[in-house]
Amino acid sequence: MTDAHLSHCLDLLRQADPDRYLACLWLRREWRGAVAALYAFNAEIARIPSLVSEQMPGEIRLQWWREVIEGKREAGDHPVAVELLRTIAKHNLPTLAFGTYLEARIFDLYHDPMPDQALFETYAGETASALLLLAAQCAQVEQDTALADACGNGGVVQTVIAVLRSLALHRRGKRCYVPKDMLAAAGLTVETWFDEAPDERHLDAIRALIGWGREHQVKSRAAIAKLDVDLRPVFLPLAPIEAMLDKAERIGLDLFDRPPDISPLRRQWVIGKAALSRGP
Repeated sequence: MTDAHLSHCLDLLRQADPDRYLACLWLRREWRGAVAALYAFNAEIARIPSLVSEQMPGEIRLQWWREVIEGKREAGDHPVAVELLRTIAKHNLPTLAFGTYLEARIFDLYHDPMPDQALFETYAGETASALLLLAAQCAQVEQDTALADACGNGGVVQTVIAVLRSLALHRRGKRCYVPKDMLAAAGLTVETWFDEAPDERHLDAIRALIGWGREHQVKSRAAIAKLDVDLRPVFLPLAPIEAMLDKAERIGLDLFDRPPDISPLRRQWVIGKAALSRGP
């Protein structure tokens, strides 16, 4: 990766995804460019729903990425696409994983509610978990059960955090990522989740989502602990999650007005501490 392209990817992440941006800064130089390209690609895809007013232009953008990755279209001068292709070639990353990722992201363009926890896990597995696994492959982490568990569970809790951070935005846009079976257990439907003033039922659903996220976090940490200590920095994007889950639990229904973000200074401290202690 050229210095200019690395700077572009990092600048994109600094604005769009500060957790992954800071995590990249702590990676070994030989990994940093490839992982930054993966995360910049993710940032490009994640922002598509905010750039389009209808589903079809969004699907066209996803199809462009699919064709570039499959070699059916030139990347042109798109710096993220160019570096992503170099990363795929250099680290022999499976293009099938990117195709599955892009297919899963179609869900973000529509207003269909998340049906249940099993499909939430599938969505997370094909997006956030897949991204962790690809980053691990760039760092040449050995593929085994511990890695699969670390990435699988880590991706689910990352997606839980993403949902908690976007509750206000999703409520305004009538998008429901909280699984319907979780809503039902709290006495809610998708309609009452959106249309009724937040009350104890909404709080129960939020607490259930937070608790479910904690379960996956515990499993991910246990799996990461089994990996070679020198390779654990790949999972630094997970470091701030516990603090954000704690804050989400504290503010409860206020999540409908503000995200459970921690301060930039605390984010830097948490990720730096995890990096120095060979965490997260």
